[in-house]
Amino acid sequence: MGLDQPLLDRAIEHGEEEGGNVEFKERLARDVHLADGRMESLAAQLRHRVLSGDGEALYVVGVTDDGGIAGISPDDFSESLDVLSLLAEEANAHIDDVVTRGTDDGGLVGVATVRDGGQLDGGDDHIIVGTAGHVDHGKSTLVGSLVTGRSDDGDGDTRSFLDVQPHEIERGLSADLSYAVYGFDAEGPLRVDNPNRKSDRAAVVESADRVVSFVDTVGHEPWLRTTIRGLVGQKIDYGLLTVAADDGPTKTTREHLGVLLATDLPTIVAITKTDLVSDDRVLEVEREVEKLLRNAGRSPLLVSRHGVAAAVDEIGDTVVPLVRTSAVTMDGLDTLDRLFEHLPKTGVEGDDFRMYVDRTYSVTGVGAVASGTVKSGTVEAGDELLLGPLSDGSFTEVEVRSIEMHYHRVDRAEAGRIVGIALKGVREADIERGMVLLPRDADPAPVREFDADVMVLNHPTRIDAGYEPVVHLETVSEAVRVEPTDGQLLPGDSGSARIRFKFRPYLVEEGQRFVFREGSSKGVGTVTSVR
Repeated sequence: MGLDQPLLDRAIEHGEEEGGNVEFKERLARDVHLADGRMESLAAQLRHRVLSGDGEALYVVGVTDDGGIAGISPDDFSESLDVLSLLAEEANAHIDDVVTRGTDDGGLVGVATVRDGGQLDGGDDHIIVGTAGHVDHGKSTLVGSLVTGRSDDGDGDTRSFLDVQPHEIERGLSADLSYAVYGFDAEGPLRVDNPNRKSDRAAVVESADRVVSFVDTVGHEPWLRTTIRGLVGQKIDYGLLTVAADDGPTKTTREHLGVLLATDLPTIVAITKTDLVSDDRVLEVEREVEKLLRNAGRSPLLVSRHGVAAAVDEIGDTVVPLVRTSAVTMDGLDTLDRLFEHLPKTGVEGDDFRMYVDRTYSVTGVGAVASGTVKSGTVEAGDELLLGPLSDGSFTEVEVRSIEMHYHRVDRAEAGRIVGIALKGVREADIERGMVLLPRDADPAPVREFDADVMVLNHPTRIDAGYEPVVHLETVSEAVRVEPTDGQLLPGDSGSARIRFKFRPYLVEEGQRFVFREGSSKGVGTVTSVR
């Protein structure tokens, strides 16, 4: 979330006034601001600010009462937003937008725009695209040019729209997930002037018949874990892998392709920076990418040869479209436009509700909250569910007290939505990441072992029996013991293996994809059977 600097400056300069819509808060803590009747008084204060601003209030978090920049830790900032969202719900309002900036000591300061009224309508035709690729292969630049319609200056000018932290802009690297959006109506693409300006984004979402959001993940080697978080931890519809024409596929390219395929994402490969090299070099890189895809069991489809309609029809488990692009000349970006305009929203298998827990917290007066992405089905306030497995493999019965989405309360959530579910019947301390919420009549069978087909993306030597990496499956991140069926696996090998969780059982099912990593070693796999 990049910070609209003028918004912060205007809010601080305007300051808190008796009849104004600006409120300064250094921090909002659950155990302080939601206890002993304070929630009601603070909600009344918020309501007053919203009405004073004709339906909009600005809450500046991480500043002192006189507007001095204090900065608070990311955890404290997250807790403050959780509290603010509950206050907003109590005041019949919701948080519409949050923008942040880092401070020199590693803290955060931000502005939350609170608007009058209830929940947002989540029924738009909306696809989410996760990008990946080696550092400096043009992911952020390509996305910046797509959403703005503006050509790059050759030095990553449009990339700056996606780089939100000062040190990222300076170094030209993206160290965390960043977001961008554009859309389409009957006349064609609807672009934004500045992707970080909330009014630009809001105008697109309001006007578009089709909305496309990008999750721009990192490409620098030390931050692969963030890439996994971006691609595994969210409901993404398509993957977009960038390969620079001047550099060609790298080790990181192979790793990120493996992650995209392991997470079962239909994927497009964009060969970027074609303006920097000859046509022969572009063709050479294109053939290298085709070989890489075939080695991974995929069939490349050249969109320039077969057309956009064929790419839309055939993209999936086995077919990966390839597009030549340049953010400088804008070649190929119209092809990506047409793809994103017509690619269908990916379906969610199964009608029964399922949500893997990504994080947990406790709210005074509300209780334990489990947050995650609804993988299938729907959930409503009052539903009776099962939560588990616990450390002994059992499940416990819980009830849905309430559901929160986009910082405001909702009565119902569907597949693909990131939500926080307040649960009755369990303590927050007993909920762990990697657990799953299921219907009460489900009959889950958690396991300690499963068999899988695996592919080694990178390893310094070889994988022998007893190798112990960490497996990322859904929201599970757990140490395992790997026993290759043939005794060992070398870098680039594909084979089968038995995998055993070291500490506790989890709910694992046939067909689920996963990533495993340990140091510089990385691989992907598919569950073939459970034990």
